[in-house]
Amino acid sequence: MFCRTSTVAAVLCLVHTAHAAESPALTVFENVRIFDGKSEQLSANMNVLVRGNTIEKISKDPIPIDGNSSAKIIAGGGRTLMPGLIDAHWHAMLVRPTPAALLVDDVGYMNLVAGAEATDTLMRGFTTVRDVGGPSFGLKRAIDEGIVAGPRIYPSGAIITITSGHGDFRHAHDLPRVLGAPLSRQEQTGAAMVADSPDEVRVRVREQLLQGASQIKLTAGGGVASPNSPLDVSTFTEDELRAAVEAAENWGTYVTVHAYTPVSIQRAIAAGVKCIEHGHLMDEPTAKLIGERGIWLSTQAFPDELADAFPPGSQERAKAFEVFAGTDQTIALAKKYKLKIAWGTDILFSQRLAQRQGELLTKFARWYTPAETLAMATGTNGELLAMSGKRNPYPGKLGVVEEGALADLLLIDGDPLADIKLIEDPAKNFVVIMKDGKIYKDTL
Repeated sequence: MFCRTSTVAAVLCLVHTAHAAESPALTVFENVRIFDGKSEQLSANMNVLVRGNTIEKISKDPIPIDGNSSAKIIAGGGRTLMPGLIDAHWHAMLVRPTPAALLVDDVGYMNLVAGAEATDTLMRGFTTVRDVGGPSFGLKRAIDEGIVAGPRIYPSGAIITITSGHGDFRHAHDLPRVLGAPLSRQEQTGAAMVADSPDEVRVRVREQLLQGASQIKLTAGGGVASPNSPLDVSTFTEDELRAAVEAAENWGTYVTVHAYTPVSIQRAIAAGVKCIEHGHLMDEPTAKLIGERGIWLSTQAFPDELADAFPPGSQERAKAFEVFAGTDQTIALAKKYKLKIAWGTDILFSQRLAQRQGELLTKFARWYTPAETLAMATGTNGELLAMSGKRNPYPGKLGVVEEGALADLLLIDGDPLADIKLIEDPAKNFVVIMKDGKIYKDTL
C-alpha cells in the first residue's frame, strides 16, 4: 500500500511541482477587506504586511517599505483577504486510489500520486489539513522541505483499530492472527495497526508518536469503508481507549476517535477522548454529554457521490447512505447544545470529488451563515489544531488574520461572506494563495 517515512521521502524527491513558491522577504497586501477567521463582517479597507512567514502589521494607513527592493506589493483592489482554509478530517494518502488499489498498487506510484494530490489540495486554497489516518509522515516531510508543494499536515499516522474493527482491511487468509507472526500488509505500510489489548494499544500509539504524530486516531465504532465492520458495533473497550488517551496525554497531545453511535461516542468520552469524528448517528443525550464535557465534534456534510466509491448493492454503499441520512439531525443537535464544531471532508477514493473540496464546505451554509461556515474552516479549526500542544509541528497561530499569526492567506476576487459559492471555484476566484509566507499562486 504505502511505505515507511524514509522511503516515502526518497520517492517524493522525484516529484517536480509546477507550483514553485515565491518567497519574498516582505509582502504587502494593499487595499484589502479582511475576513479574520472569526468575525461576522469584513473589515474596512486595510493594508497587511507579511515579513517572512508571519503577519507583522495590519493597518488602515499605508505601510512604508523604506525602499526595500525585495518587497512584493500586491494591489488588493478591495478584494477579500482571508486565512487559508483548513480541512480537519483529511486522508492525504487515501484520496485518489480505489480501495482495491490500496492493497496491490506499487508503493512508489502510490506516493507520487499522493504528492500530486497534495499540490492540488494547496491550489484549492487548503493550506492545512489534519490527517486522521494513513502513512503521511514522509509526504509531510517532503512538503515541509519544499520538495513537493502541498498543505501543512497534522499527521495521526496509522489508524489504530481492533481485529474486525473499522480500518481492519485484512482478508480471511491473514487469520488467525498469531502474536509474533509477520505483520499484515496494512500494518507493514503503516496505514492501519491492529491492537487488541490495552498494552498493544499503548505500543501502537507510542509508535505513531515516535514518528511524529501530532494527535492519535482510533476507530471506536463501525465504519462505512471497512467490509467487515458493521455500523452498530462498538470496538475498543473503555480500558483500551483509556490506554491510548494516557499514552497521548503523556506526550501532551490528544486522542480523536471515529464514532457514529451513542454507545461508541459515550464510551470514548468516558475514557477521556477529546474529539469525536463524525457522530452522524448520535442521539440527544449523547449530544448533551458532548456539550457538557466540552468535547469537540469534527463532522462533515457528506455528498451522496461519496458512495460511488463502492459497488452498487454493496453493504458499504448501504452503510454510506445510512450515515448520510443522519447529517441533518447531527447538525441540529450540535446547534441546540452549542457543540464545538470542527469541519472536514473525509474524502476517500475519489480525485473527482476532491476537486469539489471547497464545495463541500459551502454545503454547511445550509445550517450556518457564510461567516460561521468560513470560521469553522479557518479560526475554529485552528483552535482544534492547537490542541496538539508541544506536538504541534507548526507552532504559531493558524486560521486567523491577525498580527503575529502565521501567514497562510488567500486573496479572493469578491466577498465570500456575501457569496460563499466563490469558494467553490478556487481556480477562478482565488487570485493569490500564500502558505507560510510563500506565494504559490498570483494571477494579479
